[in-house]
Amino acid sequence: MQLPFDGAISSYCKSGAPEDIRKAIKTADKDEILSPSYPYRERMKRKTYEQELEELQIELVKLQDWVRRSGTRVAILFEGRDAAGKGGTIKRFRENLNPRGARVVALSKPSEAERSQWYFQRYVQHLPSGGEITLFDRSWYNRAVVEKVFGFCTDEQREHFFHQVPDFENALVDDGILLFKIWLNVGRAEQLRRFLDRESDPLKQWKLSAIDVQGLQKWDAYTAAISETFARTHSPQAPWTIVRSDDKRRARLAVIRRVLSAIDYDNKDPDRVGVADPKICGGPDIWDA
Repeated sequence: MQLPFDGAISSYCKSGAPEDIRKAIKTADKDEILSPSYPYRERMKRKTYEQELEELQIELVKLQDWVRRSGTRVAILFEGRDAAGKGGTIKRFRENLNPRGARVVALSKPSEAERSQWYFQRYVQHLPSGGEITLFDRSWYNRAVVEKVFGFCTDEQREHFFHQVPDFENALVDDGILLFKIWLNVGRAEQLRRFLDRESDPLKQWKLSAIDVQGLQKWDAYTAAISETFARTHSPQAPWTIVRSDDKRRARLAVIRRVLSAIDYDNKDPDRVGVADPKICGGPDIWDA
């Protein structure tokens, strides 16, 4: 089978990845968590996960009904390292909702015309209208992290972004939008394991891009950009929620609980919603670089 990018990910694992990362992948069992700092050693059992997910998705249906009737606007940004589980989390969040009121926004690289516009302009047109939940699969924070790491913006452009983004987000919140900023963070060994899985699976190879392959060599640059982004854009009005996603199942539940617990919608069942696991979900202080 022809591997995407001529097997560049396998080659990196064999000769480019740090020794401890290669060893962790080679010796681990399927359900074993690779990061030594992650608070659980194995991923959540499927039966427990599916039961909790179903209960939370019932609450999400209630939430959407209330959002529609009340005219509330909800915007959820999903950010994170490559292969951190953004798409899978969005899928579980949305799969039982009415798609006409729960949109996913996943923008491609900006066009020539968009590059000439105010940086936030192309995102503004996708913000939710009354009664809508909008889920951004990556967002305006591309400028803070990916564009910085790959040199797609100048330092001056990025600094201008940091100057404007607090006021931009404050304006959204002040206008009544319920804004959630979710950062899914995955450990280095688990990220590479997921890339290897994508590389070898014909049904997942479409998920890989040249940016993913090149990014394997830029872990430290990503770490520095992410750390600075949290320091400069985490605020009481628009805080970051960090979810450690080495276990995708626990991460998905934590994200859904984080959103549900923050909104006082009709017929809410607090016992069913519960509390997001504080061992893997919190502010930037729990971020594991």
